[in-house]
Amino acid sequence: MTRAAGGAPGSSRRLPETGAVLEVRRAVRGWLADYAPDAGQGVAVALSGGADSLALTAAAVVEAAAVDALVVDHQLQSGSDKVAAEAAAKALSLGCRSAHVLPVEVGSAGGLEAAARQARYAALDAARGGLPVLLGHTLDDQAETVLLGLARGSGGRSIQGMAAFAEPWGRPLLGVRRAVTRQLCADLGLTPHEDPHNSAPEFTRVRLRHEVLPLLEEVLGGGVAGALARTAEQLRDDGAVLDALADELLHVASAAPVRAGGPSGGDGPHNDGADSDCPTLSIETLATAPAALRRRAIRAWLRAGGAKALTNKHLQAVDELITAWRGQGGVAVGGGAPGSRLVAAREHGRLTLRLHGSR
Repeated sequence: MTRAAGGAPGSSRRLPETGAVLEVRRAVRGWLADYAPDAGQGVAVALSGGADSLALTAAAVVEAAAVDALVVDHQLQSGSDKVAAEAAAKALSLGCRSAHVLPVEVGSAGGLEAAARQARYAALDAARGGLPVLLGHTLDDQAETVLLGLARGSGGRSIQGMAAFAEPWGRPLLGVRRAVTRQLCADLGLTPHEDPHNSAPEFTRVRLRHEVLPLLEEVLGGGVAGALARTAEQLRDDGAVLDALADELLHVASAAPVRAGGPSGGDGPHNDGADSDCPTLSIETLATAPAALRRRAIRAWLRAGGAKALTNKHLQAVDELITAWRGQGGVAVGGGAPGSRLVAAREHGRLTLRLHGSR
């Protein structure tokens, strides 16, 4: 469903200058300046009807050239169509150029949370019309994401949190507390929708929100959410530098020849699997690189070669082909094609990634 707004969006829309309104507006204005300075066609906003996305929509209408509201109806609860229609109506009353309700079918792969997320992002991407999509994730959401990543224990990358912009997804409110978005709604007389899933204890993120983070704040004397968010930002900056150095290492390792009779030559049987488009890498070059760069390079190389759902166990096993060679066979990583599997192996001084027929 698409509904056109009657009013003109943009700077003509006025909001009361309360502390909460000004804070959210500054956040949106700063994001637009940093990441979408030429967004003359406007932006899209993912609107659930909750406080965070309502606050974001209200501020975006004032700060952006135009706003199209995208309301995803997951159809998981009775009356979800009415909730979506109400959110669309609020978007138009705030001054959005248009409001689109996007019904989706949620599957079951990976659990309800993951399946709903996949369906939601696919629908938003299909409906955005080339515009960046602003999401209402707050500083509190960022803190929860960092804690979830910490539990996975897969290194600095897993606790970098969410990016302010990962095209086409924008998150202007990562520095804004959830309490501020609720206050903005109160200041504007908006009644946010309270999703029952946001208080359902069977979801890990809900328990983090209502049990773990409050306990950490109490035990550590406050400021935990902000500290986690700052840590994520610092790790993201560090990660960008390490990723660039890892790319350089991959370039050198793929171009390096194998020295005849060298310490890395003659190892491993020749692999008769089908070649992939992934270049082979010099074992010697990788073995002499710092561990942090080598592991990042391996991860990027595997992903470029089609590996899916990489785990720390996969990465460790492939790294041992380089640093702890004992004559072991190749490492099967997620990916490949029907009837085949993707295998990383050590062959004649090179690290290879090939498709093997199923046996």
